[in-house]
Amino acid sequence: MNTQTPPASMYRTTEGLGVWEHRGKVAAVGVGHSPTARRWDGSPETCVGAWSLQALRKAIADAGVAPDQIYGLVVVPETTTGAYWPKGRPIPEDVVSAFNPTDDPLDGIAKLSAEWIVKNMPELTNVGFSMYAPGCMSNAIVVAAQAVGDGLTHTCLVLKGWHNLEGRYYQGGSNAGGAVSGMSALRNLWGAPACYGTALQFAEYCRKYGKTHDMMAPFISNSRRNGLMFPEGYWAQHRPEQLTAEDYQAARWIAKPANLFDNDIPITVAAAYLFTTPERARDMQQKPVYILNHASSRTTPRSLTPTLEEVEEDTARTGRKLYEGAGITAADLSFENMYDGFAQFHQFHLEGLGYRGIKFGEALDFYQTDISIEGPNPVLPSGGNIGSGRSRFWMHTDSIQQLQQRAGARQVTGVKPEIGISGGPMPLGGNFTVWSATPD
Repeated sequence: MNTQTPPASMYRTTEGLGVWEHRGKVAAVGVGHSPTARRWDGSPETCVGAWSLQALRKAIADAGVAPDQIYGLVVVPETTTGAYWPKGRPIPEDVVSAFNPTDDPLDGIAKLSAEWIVKNMPELTNVGFSMYAPGCMSNAIVVAAQAVGDGLTHTCLVLKGWHNLEGRYYQGGSNAGGAVSGMSALRNLWGAPACYGTALQFAEYCRKYGKTHDMMAPFISNSRRNGLMFPEGYWAQHRPEQLTAEDYQAARWIAKPANLFDNDIPITVAAAYLFTTPERARDMQQKPVYILNHASSRTTPRSLTPTLEEVEEDTARTGRKLYEGAGITAADLSFENMYDGFAQFHQFHLEGLGYRGIKFGEALDFYQTDISIEGPNPVLPSGGNIGSGRSRFWMHTDSIQQLQQRAGARQVTGVKPEIGISGGPMPLGGNFTVWSATPD
């Protein structure tokens, strides 16, 4: 199977491109999720491949489309949420033999290929287009939207799966040892350079604007509350515990001023969507949600980790690109679902977007207002990764379901859900999408 990698031309990375040429001409219809688990238990039934097949089949059924009408497949090939397959560890032959394998025995266990998916979904008889979108679901959505808009495929499945193995987090390389030496000791503190970098940016943010770590508490509590209303999420399924402001403020530091609850929890899980054209979507089971624009950030920081100035410049630039291509303004947003895997950079997204008119330095004050789904200023109604576990796709699922009016207990009621925005993972280096209940 000849699976392509997306060319740079598929990404909208610069300002001045005007309205996206496919604005309102790509629709998301079906959504499918697997169960969640804290770690893989080693069985064939719960490996990342098996759960990816579940998610894909659920998305197909949700859309109400026949499998032979699906012509495209966009897959994120990386599946690790922290722990890599250890070098020299035996391959579990019972898992490999439970499926139709490819030449790579780890396919379906610690990675995913389009070939493996098609070999194990014989009902997909007409897939003629497949493409890899490295990284996370935010990238896959952008690639699939552009592919459908460009006419490369017309009914396309979009897949992201995560595995989480037992053992040390970020297992492999120097992180498998007892110490990290050289420059990696700065870049890869605790095996999580993003946590360390975000903590530095947040510390500078608090110093510059006179804020405190405790001001994050309403956002954290709101995210867990929303996540507990996401039935497919980890916390809702396994540990339905509300997180209070006191819990948050008393948590241990990971990279001060980032504490335990400022970091998401790695899990194993998969999700899939079905994208198509508006004409075909009319005959499908669910209300179509239209993509008005997508934009990407490819900014490289000048040093080891981005400075606060670089983050603010880039998030503002991303906001301008999104609004320009969608033909909207910040005032048109009903809700936002930007990435939050490290909670302390969510406000950078909000401020860059100018969500509800807030400016740089104002988001933590905004968190002290009503940011609930019942209020006029809903923040992260999905609950994000903080509310449901590391997947980087809760925010996309929620955006689609909010606009379809089928988000269940999470459905925003303080505003009419008409236009939402989602994406990530990072303020520098991410992919973002504008969703709408109508194509115009």
